[in-house]
Amino acid sequence: MRRLAFLAAIGAALALTPAAFAQVKVSLDSPPDLSGSGSYVWAHAFVEHMNANGLKAEEFQRGALGNDDEVFDQVSQGLVEVALAPLNIVGSLDKLIYGLRLPYFFADMEEVDKALYEGGMLEKINAGTTPGGVRVAAMTTVGPASGIFNTKRKVETVADMKGLRMRALDESQIELYEAWGAAGTVVNWAEVPNALQTGVADGYLNPAFVPLLFGHTDFIKHFTDAAVSPSLRIVIMSEQWYDGLSEADRTVVDGAIAAADKANRDWLGTQGAVIDKLKEAGVEVVELSEEARAEFRKASEPTYQSGLITAEQLAEWRKAKGE
Repeated sequence: MRRLAFLAAIGAALALTPAAFAQVKVSLDSPPDLSGSGSYVWAHAFVEHMNANGLKAEEFQRGALGNDDEVFDQVSQGLVEVALAPLNIVGSLDKLIYGLRLPYFFADMEEVDKALYEGGMLEKINAGTTPGGVRVAAMTTVGPASGIFNTKRKVETVADMKGLRMRALDESQIELYEAWGAAGTVVNWAEVPNALQTGVADGYLNPAFVPLLFGHTDFIKHFTDAAVSPSLRIVIMSEQWYDGLSEADRTVVDGAIAAADKANRDWLGTQGAVIDKLKEAGVEVVELSEEARAEFRKASEPTYQSGLITAEQLAEWRKAKGE
C-alpha cells in the first residue's frame, strides 16, 4: 500500500503543468520605481497577481538577463517567460506594430486601446509574431505623450530643430527627425548619457519623466511638450510557455495581464505633476502653441508613407481607431 501511495504521489506530481513548478521570470525595462515608471507599475502588478494566485513570478532588474535583443531571443526560445520591451523589438517578425509609432496618429491612450482591443489590432499583431515564438501580451504606457528633449536650446518651432542631432531608436525615427530638419543617430539606451555629454547626440524623444527616472537632468536642459505620440512599451511573452499552460494557469496569467493593464492606466492619471518636477530639476519647458503643434504635425506626415508600414496596414490602423 505504501508503494502504491508513493507511486500515486509521483504520478500526481508529474501530471502538474510545468508552470506549476517553474519560476516565471519577468524582465524589467526600467528602474523599479512605482511613482515614476509606468512599465514598472505594470510589471509589479502582474507579478503580485501571479504570486497571489499560485504561480510564482519574480522581477529581474533591467539588464540582469541581457540587453533588449538578448532578452527577446530568450523569450522566443522559451527561456524567459515575460519581458517589458520596446515596440520595435518585434518588428523583425512583423511590421504591423509600427502603426503605434506614427507621429500625431493617436490622440491618447484611449484611442490606442480602442484600436488594439475593440478594433482587433492586438490579435492581428499576434498573428504575425506568435509563429516566431513571441506573443505581444499587452501595451503599456510609460508616461504622458512623448516630447523633445535636448541639451542645446529651446525648441518652439520646427525650424528650431535644424542642426540638432537626436538619439534615435531605429531608422524610422531618424526619418522623423529628418522630416523636422534635424539629424538622427541610433544609440543604445545604456550609452545615451555618454552620447549626450560628448555631443554624439544632442537630445532624444521621450515622455517627460525619462530624464528624472534615469538621472539625465544634469545635462538635459530643454524640453518641448510636443505630444508627438503616446509613450508606449510592449509586454512580450514566450508563446511556447503561454501555449503550454493549463487552462487554469492561463486563466491566472490572463487575470494578471488584466490587473496590470488597469494598474498601468490608473497610474497614467496620476502623472500631471511631471512637468513641474522637470522645472524643479532645472529643465526649461516649452509649451507649443497650437500653430507650432500643427506645424510639427504637418512636417511629420511624410513618415506615414516612409515604408515603415504598408498602405494596407495604415488603412487597418485608421479603421481600428474609428476614422
